[in-house]
Amino acid sequence: MDSAQVKHIIEQQLNGTEVIPSGEGCSFQVTVIGDLFAGLTPVKKQQLVYGCLTDQIADGSIHALGIKAYTPDQWQRINAQ
Repeated sequence: MDSAQVKHIIEQQLNGTEVIPSGEGCSFQVTVIGDLFAGLTPVKKQQLVYGCLTDQIADGSIHALGIKAYTPDQWQRINAQ
């Protein structure tokens, strides 16, 4: 599994998102930006992203996954600092 595959899987399942992956082997970090996160708690945001990769986590392709999820407005504010 590589970061491009992780990106592809998430973007296929969460339409309209931008995924910024990093990592290799079986350990990845993903930042996911999308309007679908509006109004959701941080836990709900992570659950949405995690849900995209449950098969890969179950079969051991992904052992560790760090998730950061933002709306486009949140992402813009973070990067304006």
